[in-house]
Amino acid sequence: MRMKKIVFTAIAAFGLVVVCSASQAQQADKVYRVGMLSNWGPGPVFDALKGELARLGYVEGKNIIFEARFPEGQLDRLPGFAVELVNLGVDVIATYGGPSTNAAWKASKTVPIVAAIVADPVAVGFAATLERPGGNITGITSDDPSLGSRQLEILKQLIPNLARVAILSDSDIPGADASGLAPVERNKVAAARAAGVTPQVLKVHGPTPDLDAAFKAMASEGAEALIVLEVPVTIPVRKRIAELAAAHRMPAIFWGGASDAGGLITYGTSFTDTFAGVPSVVDKILKGAKPADVPFELITRREFVVNLKTAQALGLTIPVDLLKRADHVIE
Repeated sequence: MRMKKIVFTAIAAFGLVVVCSASQAQQADKVYRVGMLSNWGPGPVFDALKGELARLGYVEGKNIIFEARFPEGQLDRLPGFAVELVNLGVDVIATYGGPSTNAAWKASKTVPIVAAIVADPVAVGFAATLERPGGNITGITSDDPSLGSRQLEILKQLIPNLARVAILSDSDIPGADASGLAPVERNKVAAARAAGVTPQVLKVHGPTPDLDAAFKAMASEGAEALIVLEVPVTIPVRKRIAELAAAHRMPAIFWGGASDAGGLITYGTSFTDTFAGVPSVVDKILKGAKPADVPFELITRREFVVNLKTAQALGLTIPVDLLKRADHVIE
């Protein structure tokens, strides 16, 4: 009887080894198909995705195939591209920006989505919580609920009697409520009102926004400063926005990582910090993790840059305590 038990155990163990070996071989032979959906063109985000996945052992054409779709700022093309990727049977879709994530989400509630450059995935409805997304979307976010109040604090130090502030945004970002405002816009409006400042939200449409009309509208309402939101339409034209702000002698505050625009102040988290983490999350999904259970990674590092050249052109004196707080001062 004991001999039969030993033989059975050996056979069972051998069978388990065979099953595991077959499973590992099948996984090794699998060619993963990774979709990518961005608001603009390929650029550094696509290079970062491919490069880091290569470092993690994925060889393009051997065990991974990339299916990328780039609307080049024509966001109305995103829904069609998202459906294409789903129909191709991709294993996961990496999305960059709220509109691209929203398009992928509407195309499928089952295909895993790894999202970056989404300000507030919970408020938009992409996730139940950052810790337990609960659906088919996870990723990296630079959500910073206190950003609006901190930016208003800086502007009020620059302009103590600040009464009106313009907020430049994108008409195509998702999550608008009955007021017509998306979560990131509501955050800035609430912060302005809490600081005793009247907000003016201006939404422009890409890929070629009418910035001249937007600045005329700011001037007509008497805006004294400008908050530029980190949204798809503003990112590629940030230098033009800074030029127009300077021409209208309007102090402008941009998001973190946008000091190259030439605006007066850069403050906040940087979208470039979000897309760098996408490949590792994609790798987790390809290895079997479920987006519902993978927490959103939260970027918390803020960048504070003061441009003294722009301050001089605007005739502004930057308070000493602000200069001391800055991570970098452009002279």
